[in-house]
Amino acid sequence: MTRQLTTIEVFEEKLCFSAAHFTIFSPTERERLHGHNYRVAASVTAEVTDLGITVNYDIYVNKIMELCRQFDLHLLLPRHSPVLKITETELNYHVVFNHEVMQFLKNDTIVIDVRNITLEELSRWFLEQILQDKNVQSFPIKELVIKVSNGGGHWGSTTWQADYPLP
Repeated sequence: MTRQLTTIEVFEEKLCFSAAHFTIFSPTERERLHGHNYRVAASVTAEVTDLGITVNYDIYVNKIMELCRQFDLHLLLPRHSPVLKITETELNYHVVFNHEVMQFLKNDTIVIDVRNITLEELSRWFLEQILQDKNVQSFPIKELVIKVSNGGGHWGSTTWQADYPLP
């Protein structure tokens, strides 16, 4: 039988989360705090095995759902922003941007390893988290694309290919 590459698209209604954020446009300009109903999708490309399957896509569904649950109903803040200063007390995060001081309850907030809360950064973050999962690594995939939407037809995607090193 000849070698066959197939792409499996993983997009389900349950792969979603609601979160608040503000996008930073420059050292002096940012959006107002607001929220979105985000969606996450994956495209997995791999060789079809002798059993006629490329991957067990439930692994991707379960991992994405787990990550979405972490973010759901939280404010997201970027840990690596070059223009935000984030400090914390026992109960709060104190955020300084362009001389504005904002305070957020820690229970309501997640600080993640990105530079900005954008579709570009969120799709990269999801991709990195998924690629670190041992179950995902058990299949010899050729390419993984993670897409994140904040509604209204806007999507950001990040692609990993087998010839790239794992993050």
